[in-house]
Amino acid sequence: MKKSKVSKTYAQINAKIRKGEVIVVTAEEMIDIVRENGAAEAARQVDVVTTGTFSPMCSSGAFINFGHAVPGIKASQVWLNDVPAYAGIAAVDCYIGATEPRSDDPLNKVYPGEFRYGGGHVIQDLLAGEKIHLKARSYGTDCYPRKELEKEIDLATLPQATLCNPRNAYQNYNCAINLTRKTIYTYMGALKPMAANANYCSAGQLSPLLNDPFYQTIGMGTHIFLGGGEGYVTWHGTQHNPGQERTARGVPVRPAGTLWVMGDLKQMQPQWLRGVSIQGYGCSLAVGVGVPIPILNEDLARFTGVADEELFTQIVDYGNDYPKGRAHSHGMVSYAELKSGSIQFKGKQIPSVPLSSVVKAREIAEELKQRISGGQFLLGAPQFTLPQ
Repeated sequence: MKKSKVSKTYAQINAKIRKGEVIVVTAEEMIDIVRENGAAEAARQVDVVTTGTFSPMCSSGAFINFGHAVPGIKASQVWLNDVPAYAGIAAVDCYIGATEPRSDDPLNKVYPGEFRYGGGHVIQDLLAGEKIHLKARSYGTDCYPRKELEKEIDLATLPQATLCNPRNAYQNYNCAINLTRKTIYTYMGALKPMAANANYCSAGQLSPLLNDPFYQTIGMGTHIFLGGGEGYVTWHGTQHNPGQERTARGVPVRPAGTLWVMGDLKQMQPQWLRGVSIQGYGCSLAVGVGVPIPILNEDLARFTGVADEELFTQIVDYGNDYPKGRAHSHGMVSYAELKSGSIQFKGKQIPSVPLSSVVKAREIAEELKQRISGGQFLLGAPQFTLPQ
């Protein structure tokens, strides 16, 4: 007797989560299930596949409400531990961006700069329970007469703190090399002359958007693991560019989709939001993101069964081409090769180094698996999915 096609709904899967009957596996576990049983049978067996990524994500930050003072102040300039925050929002609201350095940072005047402390470090310190020195200035108004304010704040006593990251979880990214004759310092790390090393930044087969390449289950309202707590996809991220060249399995071979994500900073954990200093480039924030993918049909089972040897990215020269805006590729390389520790480039083996942590990506996928299996995390059906 021919088996019927697999078709599940979010409501059905959430009902299984509540009853403790849901079958959840990580994206790496799904690879073997699909290989051994085929996509159709895998879709019957598995309800949810969990993904994970942990890497620097520059387009990140937090909205902070630091509470009204007496007398009141309409802050027009704000600093948190001497890191400027954007205050053009409301009287006591500000946004601290992950890449903003301290006011007294020498930047690249002493090249390459160290960028020891910035907005990402402020966010990490808040999560660690540290006191943060707030300084605010104002021009004064009739309703908010105060012109200066300094006080110590911490996460527990802030009225609100919301992580709001306009571009996270890039769907694939370049492999960076340097074809000039000097070492350069980039957001992809230090690159030695004449392609002496190759840096990359993706969790590959664990990466969220590589497991749902056409965003069938990801969009506004998708419930995610974010920074150790919970959050939501609220929009497509900035630079979302899904119309890239794709493999026969539908996976883009260049940077493509991105996520705009938000969540309650007070529920997050410092090990999953880490301030980052990138030599010669600037500050950032390493963000942990995990997206559960409901296996609604056979296609999603097939997509989540993708492995590193089937995922490819472009080798891009960050010494000449990238700074000049040229999108020239010096070849494609698989994530299996990148993760092996070296790649073949023009007849020689060169070391490959990840900026993202596969170890932490696995931990995120496993943690999300346990939360769903334990009935602590329900799926959020997107109101609409990301643009394709």
